[in-house]
Order: sequence, then C-alpha cells, then structure tokens
Amino acid sequence: MAKTSLSGFPEWLPSQRLIEQHFLNVLQNTFELHGFSSIETRAVEPLSELTRKGETSKEVYLLSRLQAAPGENEDPRKQLGLHFDLTVPFARYVLEYAGQLTFPFKRYQIQKVWRGERPQEGRFREFIQADIDVVGDGKLPLHYDAELPLIMHEALSALPIPQVLLHVSNRKVAQGFYTTIGVAEESLIEVLRVVDKLDKIGPEAVAQELEENVGLSATQAQLALQMAGITASNGEELEEKLRALLEQAGLEANELLEQGIGELAGVLEVAARRRPGALIADLKIARGLDYYTGTVYESELIGHEDLGSICSGGRYDSLASNGKRSFPGVGLSIGVSRLLARVIGAGLVQVSRPVPTAVLVAVTDEASRPVSEAVADKLRARGICADVAPTAAKFGKQIKFADKRGIPFVWFPAGVDEAGANGADSVKDIRSGEQVEADAATWQCPEQDLRVQVVPTQA
Repeated sequence: MAKTSLSGFPEWLPSQRLIEQHFLNVLQNTFELHGFSSIETRAVEPLSELTRKGETSKEVYLLSRLQAAPGENEDPRKQLGLHFDLTVPFARYVLEYAGQLTFPFKRYQIQKVWRGERPQEGRFREFIQADIDVVGDGKLPLHYDAELPLIMHEALSALPIPQVLLHVSNRKVAQGFYTTIGVAEESLIEVLRVVDKLDKIGPEAVAQELEENVGLSATQAQLALQMAGITASNGEELEEKLRALLEQAGLEANELLEQGIGELAGVLEVAARRRPGALIADLKIARGLDYYTGTVYESELIGHEDLGSICSGGRYDSLASNGKRSFPGVGLSIGVSRLLARVIGAGLVQVSRPVPTAVLVAVTDEASRPVSEAVADKLRARGICADVAPTAAKFGKQIKFADKRGIPFVWFPAGVDEAGANGADSVKDIRSGEQVEADAATWQCPEQDLRVQVVPTQA
C-alpha cells in the first residue's frame, strides 16, 4: 500500500491495484452468473436516514458547503452525510424505485463507503464494500437464506485467498432461547448485542456485562453462554445440542425457538447438499444491528482468524416499508478493502507482472514511430495489451525498459529487429530469449500472458 498522510484512506500501488481490480472482477462475474443486477447509489444521504437505525452521528462524515448560506449547514433537517454502509441507501433505493423494480429483486453493489472511526489494521475511513441482496415484495421465500451465503462462498472461493468458512445462526433461535430462559422482551436486543461481542471480549466479560448492565441472573447468563457455545455441521446435531441444553435447565422450547431451529436446519441441509463444508452453525453469531430478524452470517479466513469477519449479513423482514408495502430481504456484505489489506500486507497473492502491458513495440528512430504505432494498434484491436517504447534508444535499453516493468514480449517491426535484418516483423520473449517471425494481424499471445494473472503466493 502506498504511504498516505491521511490515515484510513488506502491508496494502492499499481501492482496492488491490479490485485484489487481482479478481486472486484471475480466478485462481479460470480454475482452476475447468479442473476444479480448491478446498481450504484449516491454517496450522500440525509443524516436523519443514516442514523435511523441508531448509529451514532460520530461515525458519519457530514457534508458542509464552503459557500453555504447563513444557517444552512446548522439546520439538522438539511444535514447530509456520506453513507457508512450500502444497506441504508439500498433500503431508500428500494422504496424510491419500487414501482419500477421487478420482485424478487436481486442486486449486487460494489462501492466505496465512509466511516469516521479510528483507523487500525483492516479498518479504514474510506473503503470498498461488495453487497448482494435479494428483496421481496411483502414476502421472500426462505430458500434464499441458503442460496445467498452459498453464492457468496462461491465468489470468495474463486479468489486467490485462503479458505473461507461461513458461520450461520438465526436470530429466532437466540431470541426464542432467551425468552425461554426468562429474559424480558425489552432486554432481548441488548442481550444479542452483548453476546455478539463474545469473540472480542471473552465469556467472562460477556457474562459480567449481561448480569451488571442487562440485568440477567447468573444462571441466565451462563445458559446464554452455553447456548452461544453450540456449533453444528447439520440440523440434526444442532437440534440435539439445543434440546439437551434445555433439558439440563428443565425447560421446553417455545414456538419462536422451534421456528428458528427449523429455519437454521433447513439452511444447513441445503448447504450440505450444494457446497459441503461451506457453512457451519455457530450460535454465538448474533449480529448487533437490530434490523436482522432471522438467519445471520459471519465468516472467517482460515489461518487468519485474528482478522475477524470479512463477510457478514442476514435476513431482515423489514428492510424497507412505506406503510402500505413491506420489502423483506436477505443479503451479505464483503469488506473488500479489509480483505485486500490482509491479503496484500501478508503477501498471500502475487501478480504475474506489475503492468497490464503484454507487448512493448520497439522504435528504431522517431521517423519510424508511426510504423511501431500501427503495429501496436493492430495488437490492441485483437485484445492484446500493447505499448510503444517511449524513446528510440538502443534496442538493449528498450528491452531493459520492458524487463523492468515485467512486460514479457518485445516486438520488432520489419527492418528494425535486433539483428538489423529486413523482412518480416519479429517478436521476442525476453524471459527465454526466443525470437520468432510474427504478424500483428495473426500472432497469438500465450493465454497465460494475455492478461495479468493474480495467483496465491507459493509457500
């Protein structure tokens, strides 16, 4: 990453930017393969909309005009801020264009977002997110709860990164369990928020916070921790562990818990059939934001668990509502910049060359530059990235110019090849030294050299 005087605003060097572009292209292609349409929303939203779900104003970058009219910037009703995620603007987008969209609406969005938080490893003030969501009109079939994480897992698996494991739970399981053990309705959201911090602060701190700040008894707090410690690879195992815990406490599952178990078991069943090993049930996953109502997802990069979740999301039965129509949805979001920072910083990937150029066309003298330019144009017309040497230096220097940039081939137009011979054009692979006659209208660039390759670094 290039050094920048503004911390939290990443800038990539050219070779690193190639990695970023590759990641974004892979994600886009995978999402489109599954029928998702791309949208882009404006970067700015009313502050009242950005803080509607309880986010604190200090997380939002506010906009103000240098030439604003007196008092204009001070009016909170007119304050605007940069969006801090893509879900809030998407909810507004669905409401605004509901009459022109076809439901279920499958959308992907790859865009920058801004948050005014303290920069640290994997956390930036300006960064790229990649979201996929399916939104229904009035209702949304439950099969999407399984399809969306599997699509996201497919996209992540297509990247040159370590294996990703998605952790899945269900808010109905958590809320149903908490009410079963006697947690008051008004405390449920706060319990979910505290339990969601389990990986960050540990079980003892969570138990203490549940007792001191939320008002749970020691027994309730311990049962909540035991429930959060349950993992399962299939629905049968999940149900068995939950019922054993309830039996231990002398309790029976209520209707909400039964519904949550059924939904979560269904997700696991589909995942086991379509992408074995992609998902695991993990009941400590709660997701703090209060608009999640059912299935919730987190993720981990195997071998880099310290990074935390790189992809998360869930179902929200009221993503947006205009009073007459409700639009439920399910979706996941990748912190692309967060992932890239680890992948690039740890040297987990490498590029085959630091520039897109595959061929450098040599120039014998400035008078013959048009000949070299014509060759480059022919190659570009056939999809081969080509550049023309910047100066008519000695051929040895032109070859060094290409080698320094990782350009694999140097092209010599007729009459200007290294040997000074007239006749056909020739092209030289400067890695092997092999030089052959070639025609710009028919020469085939080797597939592995046609585009920059982004691959895992060999251990």
